[in-house]
Amino acid sequence: MNTPVRRLSFLVAALFAALLVSTTLIQYVFASDLNGRPDNRRTLLATYARERGEILVGQNPVAKSVPTDDEFKFQRTYDDPELYAHITGFYSFFGAVGGLEQSENSLLSGASDKLFYRRVSDLFTGRRPSGATLETTLDPAVQKAASDGLGDAKGAAVALDPKTGAILAMVSHPSFDPNTVAGHDLGTVDKNYQALTKATDRPLVNRAIGGDLYPPGSVFKVVTAAAALSTGDYTADSELPGPAELDLPLTNATLPNHDGGACSPSGKVSLEQALVVSCNTAFGDLGMKIGADTLREQAAKFGFGDAPSVPMRVTPSSVPAELDEPQLAQSAIGQYDVRVTPMQMAMVAAGVANKGVVMQPYLVQSVIGSDLSVIETAEPTELSEAVTPEVASTLTDMMVAVVDDGTGRRAQISGTKVAGKTGTAEHGKGRRAHAWFISFAPADDPKIAVAVVVEDGGTAGSETSGGAVAAPIAKQMMEARLNR
Repeated sequence: MNTPVRRLSFLVAALFAALLVSTTLIQYVFASDLNGRPDNRRTLLATYARERGEILVGQNPVAKSVPTDDEFKFQRTYDDPELYAHITGFYSFFGAVGGLEQSENSLLSGASDKLFYRRVSDLFTGRRPSGATLETTLDPAVQKAASDGLGDAKGAAVALDPKTGAILAMVSHPSFDPNTVAGHDLGTVDKNYQALTKATDRPLVNRAIGGDLYPPGSVFKVVTAAAALSTGDYTADSELPGPAELDLPLTNATLPNHDGGACSPSGKVSLEQALVVSCNTAFGDLGMKIGADTLREQAAKFGFGDAPSVPMRVTPSSVPAELDEPQLAQSAIGQYDVRVTPMQMAMVAAGVANKGVVMQPYLVQSVIGSDLSVIETAEPTELSEAVTPEVASTLTDMMVAVVDDGTGRRAQISGTKVAGKTGTAEHGKGRRAHAWFISFAPADDPKIAVAVVVEDGGTAGSETSGGAVAAPIAKQMMEARLNR
C-alpha cells in the first residue's frame, strides 16, 4: 500500500471512530441531559401526551388538562385565572413557569419518584399514565376577599391559619391570565409571554413572597415590642419617652412622629400606648436601648433570614447586620434597610396569635393519585417559638387595643375581638408611603392571621395610611373566614 492510500485509510478509520464515540456519547452519556432540555420538542410532546394533574381549591379545579385533537394531546386551562395566577403559575410548550406548576412540576407531570409504583402499575394494567392532583389549603372566600379588596392597586395579601400554618389566601396584584400563555399557538404564546415579562408593573412577580421586598414600617413595631418584652426589663406599662422628635446620636438628624406631634401631652407613653398610637419616637428610643443584637435575634425567631418553601420559595426577609444607633432607631420602626415579604409579616401576626409559636406555612394539603388514593398529606410543623405564651398574651392585648382605641379602628368586626397593627412605610423621597396592616381574629381563639400591603397607598392620595387603606382589606379577609 502506498503512502497516500495508507494516510487516507487512517483518516477514514479516525472519522469512523469519532462517529462511533460521538454516537455513544449522545445515546448513552448525554441522553438524560438532552431529554431534559427545555427546547427538546420530542420530550415536550411526550410530556403533553400525559394528562397533567389538577390543582384544586376546595373541590374545584383551578388548573386542569383537557383533551385536544392536535399534536399536544392535552391543553392546560385555568379557571378564575387572575384570582389564582400566582398560585398556579402556568404550563405551556415553554415549560412550567411560576406557582405550583413549577414548584410541584414532577408531581403534576407524574414524573416524581413518589409516583414510581403507580407508574409501574399503569404499565401492567394498561391504564393511561397521568400526574397527581394537588389539593391546596386555600379558602376561596378569603382569597376573593383579598383580591377584591386590593382591586386595581398594586400590593399583596396573605392569610394563614395560625394554629397550623396553612395558607388560606395568597394574592398579588397586578395579576395576569395564565390561559394567554398556555395555548398551543406558539407564536401567540411567545408574544403574550414577552408582553408580560416586559410590563412595567411586573404582573408575573408574586409580591406576596418575593420580588423587591418592602419596608414594613410600623407593623415591625410588633417585633420590636416582642424583643423588649422578652428581655424581662419591660412590660406593657413601662414608661417610654414620646416627644415630637427623637434626637439621634452621631448625627444632627432627628426621628419625627408621623403627625409631627408628641405622642401624649406629657411627652411620656406606656409601651402599650406607644403601639396603640404608633409612636415612632418611643419605639426608636426603645430600639436603641434593647440593642441591635436583641432586635435581630427576635426577628430571626419569627422567621427573618429563612427561605421557607411553601412549596414556592419565599425570599428571606431581613434586618441589616451592621447598625449604628441612628440606623437602629430607624430599623426599630421598620425603616432604614429592614425588608420583608407579606408572607413574613403574616407569620409574625400568626406567631403572636398562636401563643408565640410560629408554624411553617404550607400551600398543599394533600397529593392525590389518579386512582383518588391519598399519596401524602401535609402535617403542621412548628418552625420556632418566637416568644413565650406570656409575652404573646401581652402582645395580643396591646394589638387588640390598637384596633379598639388606636390606629386600627377600621379593622373592627362587630362581636369579635380583633388584634392588629397598622404601618405606613416610607420608601423614597417624593413617593407616597406603602400602607400596611397585620392582624388576627378572634383575638382569644384565632382562626386567621393576615398581612396586607398596598403599594404607594393605592388610590388614597394624601390620606395614605395603613389604618385607612390596608386595614379594611384585612377586615374583609377576616370576615370571610369567620363567616364560613
